[in-house]
Amino acid sequence: MTATDPRPISIPSPNVQRRVRAVFVRGGTSKGVFFHARDLPADPAERDRLFLSVIGSPDPYGRQLDGMGGGISSLSKVVVIGPPSRPDADVDYTFGQVAVDAPLVDHAATCGNLASAVGPFAYDEGLVKAEGDEAVVRIHATNTGKIIVARFRVAGGAAQVRGELELPGVAGQGAPVRLEFLDPGGAGTGRLLPTGSPADELEIPGVGTVRASMVDAANPCVFVRAADLGLTGTETPAGLDGDAGLRARLEAIRVAAGARMGMTASPGSPKIAVIAPPAAAPLLDGRLSPAEAMDANVRMISMGQAHKALPLTGALCLAVAARIEGTVVHGIVGPEAQARGDLRIGTPSGVFPVAAVVDRQGDWRVRHATVYRTTRRLMEGAVLVPI
Repeated sequence: MTATDPRPISIPSPNVQRRVRAVFVRGGTSKGVFFHARDLPADPAERDRLFLSVIGSPDPYGRQLDGMGGGISSLSKVVVIGPPSRPDADVDYTFGQVAVDAPLVDHAATCGNLASAVGPFAYDEGLVKAEGDEAVVRIHATNTGKIIVARFRVAGGAAQVRGELELPGVAGQGAPVRLEFLDPGGAGTGRLLPTGSPADELEIPGVGTVRASMVDAANPCVFVRAADLGLTGTETPAGLDGDAGLRARLEAIRVAAGARMGMTASPGSPKIAVIAPPAAAPLLDGRLSPAEAMDANVRMISMGQAHKALPLTGALCLAVAARIEGTVVHGIVGPEAQARGDLRIGTPSGVFPVAAVVDRQGDWRVRHATVYRTTRRLMEGAVLVPI
């Protein structure tokens, strides 16, 4: 065909993208895309395909440039909000952890950080009302079947954003959201101590014998002493991620612990954490976190990567484990911290407090665990998904 060829030029049909209403939200130290259940396909497999496209997974380059994800587990998340499916809740909250490099959406666990955004989202969307200047939203976390109560200030028909709460890992300040996790024990396995013991010896091929505490509160977690793995507990996320041998050992322990807990380990659950006594530790912003500001140093792995702060449900589980005699966490946290209400957890982003009320009447029981977070709606409109 030449420039003077009279034949019409054939233009391919334009690519079509589906528009799906969504809101992009930061909750705690995570970000995610929030959807109304009514706007999504009913088929779970079709939903997951949509989520993968929205977030930009799988991405062999690990950057999720073709989606809303940020290349790390805390920025690769989706949330579905729907009408309550039980009478003691105001909304249903379903969480999806989207793998960065695999075509997988993990629904085995919930996300505590994004749970802090559920109440304000529901209020801003007109799904719930408030009396006075405080809203109280009862959230049914469908992934675990547990109830979370969110309390936050409202003004002018919207959840407040500005406030004075500083959250380690998040620049600036924001309005506090109080989260109460009611009876969070057994969220994933049905038992607070899935093995019946506060600590067990795990025989790991290629690793050896490792003493671990397997606790299930808010989400199932595995806790091991940093010293038992040749660590200090003050390592940076980059340092942990850069040690392929260590990552393989931690994954082997995590999978073996999942089996001992009676669950098939998914990429997101159980989570594994190394814990160490208080010690000065470098922070991601270049400062040094002093030993006297914390009760323990913790480094947790999420979706195969070292978390830059701490998953909120992991922090809650840690606070619960600290109250149970015989766990490796209880053995590290000192008596002063045991007597105080809040546990001060040292993370790569700083120290933050979390509280848990645990008692023993035959078996151990968690009455509730409480934490504060900030949240902010970042963008609203529609995400585009290729058809």
